[in-house]
Amino acid sequence: MSHHHISLIGAPTDIGAGARGASMGPEALRVAGITATLEGHGLEVQDRGNLAGPANPWLPPVDGYRHLAEVVAWNQLVHDAVLAELRLARLPILLGGDHCLGIGSISAVARHCRESGKKLRVLWLDAHADFNTSVLTPSGNIHGMPVACLCGHGPQELLQIGGTVPALNPKSLRQIGIRSVDPGEKRFVHEVGLEVFDMRYIDEMGMRHTMDLALATLDANTHLHVSFDVDFLDPDIAPGVGTTVPGGPTYREAQLCMEMIADSGRLASLDVMELNPALDIRNKTAELAVDLIESLFGKSTLMRD
Repeated sequence: MSHHHISLIGAPTDIGAGARGASMGPEALRVAGITATLEGHGLEVQDRGNLAGPANPWLPPVDGYRHLAEVVAWNQLVHDAVLAELRLARLPILLGGDHCLGIGSISAVARHCRESGKKLRVLWLDAHADFNTSVLTPSGNIHGMPVACLCGHGPQELLQIGGTVPALNPKSLRQIGIRSVDPGEKRFVHEVGLEVFDMRYIDEMGMRHTMDLALATLDANTHLHVSFDVDFLDPDIAPGVGTTVPGGPTYREAQLCMEMIADSGRLASLDVMELNPALDIRNKTAELAVDLIESLFGKSTLMRD
């Protein structure tokens, strides 16, 4: 299944984050040339513009969550926009925004898979497991909670956005590049049985073996969704994120990761999250993100069979 029709959806909000600035991510990706880059590969691209949701009130947490009502509103907008593109047989690229928006995006993808009888595989590329709950995290920042919410652990208003609770079976998820997990979160990830390829695993086994496993058992009836948190990358090459963690994948490792996803031929939806131009240097992180997205859609150095 090759998707030649792509829709860009901007979600300019940092509603779930602990630092301001991810709201500027969509524009930075546009400035870095995402549309022309994809069109250069013979893809038809429609930029649907930006979703318009509530402003960030920048308040302390209430009952364990910051900005819950606004987070729910943004995720509902994202869910509806992503689902609409999938129903048009287009490939949605969500331009984030902070990673709490993965709840709306992935619940829409999961819903589409249920409606169309497809299997779902989600690759979560991130420095963080994002498997916190209000009990486990004192900050209340919901961008640390989307995977837990998708797996059925979190506030009811977020759990039910995709119409089914839980939105996601943890078995359909593969996390890659993880290197920062809170102690309580560690235990929870272990209990739920998430498949996590952390940086130690990548160091020991290599990115190629990691991706072989992460992409194993995909077939023609599998919808592959990639949720790419830009802090997945090593901060030396990608400083423009609010939550940098040293020791991420190198440029070459990240390229190999994206190229192997492209080679699978199954990519059907994408999130590009947590890009924070306020913390970037001359938009270089956005340019790197666009470079990697280009690899996801088949840029490779040489012709390959």
